Amino acid sequence: MRHFSDTAPSGSAFFYDRFRKRSSFGNWLFFVSFIVLVIFIVIAFLWLFFWRAPAGFPVGASIEVPKGAGLNGAAELLSERKVIRSPFWFKAASVLRNGERRVKAGVYSFSKPVSVFALAKELVRGNGKEALVRVTIPEGTNNRQMAKLFRAEFLRFDSEKFLSLAGREEGRLFPDTYLLPPDAREEEIIRVLKETFDSRVAALEHELRRLGRPLEEILLMASLVEEEARTEETRRKVAGILWKRLDAGLPLQVDAVFPYIFGDQPFDLTDGDLLADSPYNTYKYAGLPPGPITNPGLAAIQDTINPVETPFWYYLSDREGNMHYAVTHDEHLVNRAKYLGSENQ
Repeated sequence: MRHFSDTAPSGSAFFYDRFRKRSSFGNWLFFVSFIVLVIFIVIAFLWLFFWRAPAGFPVGASIEVPKGAGLNGAAELLSERKVIRSPFWFKAASVLRNGERRVKAGVYSFSKPVSVFALAKELVRGNGKEALVRVTIPEGTNNRQMAKLFRAEFLRFDSEKFLSLAGREEGRLFPDTYLLPPDAREEEIIRVLKETFDSRVAALEHELRRLGRPLEEILLMASLVEEEARTEETRRKVAGILWKRLDAGLPLQVDAVFPYIFGDQPFDLTDGDLLADSPYNTYKYAGLPPGPITNPGLAAIQDTINPVETPFWYYLSDREGNMHYAVTHDEHLVNRAKYLGSENQ
């Protein structure tokens, strides 16, 4: 007769234990599968709606991240240009790449749409081209004023060196809007401005030849006309009067020279100022000044080349900017008293 231990499992107990183990493994596998599925769905959702490139991604376009934009500024700019779908996820991707303070300014271009992570990688590494600096030089800006404009935009810019190199080029540094590299130096800036002047003035060759005056003389006169009048009509009339006075050997009597003489400092012109002993003082000395007082724009040069002949020998601008003309000096004094409240000059 066989005896079985009391602790030996019965057949049903054995199968129950195996079932229980399989059931626990199945539950664990189900749980893991569920978590993986949820993660996959979340990632797919984020990819579809936040991480992938927008439908209007500007393939091939130049996208400039300006200097000083920072992470927030770059994120907003990229969102506006439809480069990213979410500024938040771009910033998060940049921070993950240790780029919160290292997003590089520059001009970026992509041959195909890229994800927010690839974009963050490019901007953190600074793989774009160097961002250019936009500088606008108004018409009639003299060299001293130019030096201040450039000094405000370029950290390595030396104002004194610029003024020394550009001293003989005043009148030929063409006022315009320029895009220059941020490390542009004085020589390069002067070269670009002079080349622009040469190319723009070359188109006026026929008109210059017709007037029959040297270019240097025209630039001197244009710098005066630029500052004395503001519209094409008044510039052409003023140019006609000044050319006529020059040919007659009369002093030009141009008030606009005095800001240049006194270093662009604001002041009210007085009788004493008219006696300033400067070769630029066109009240004290007849003829053109020794150099241009500004860098005239193309319109002022054209109007100086194409003066309007009038019977007038004098002009003045009232406090509202309206021009008044006179044939005789007595008529001019009447205009001064009427429009400026002065009987002098």
